[in-house]
Amino acid sequence: MKVSNSLKSLKARHKDCQVVRRRGKVYVICKSNPRFKARQGSTSKKG
Repeated sequence: MKVSNSLKSLKARHKDCQVVRRRGKVYVICKSNPRFKARQGSTSKKG
């Protein structure tokens, strides 16, 4: 999966792409073309 600066632009590249938020990270999911998968957001350290 690639890390991108702007997931809004990634959503526009295919009609089946969905932007989903899970566990503080933002993912782009594409069922019909899995190479469009992407994620945004780093892991947070527990202090």
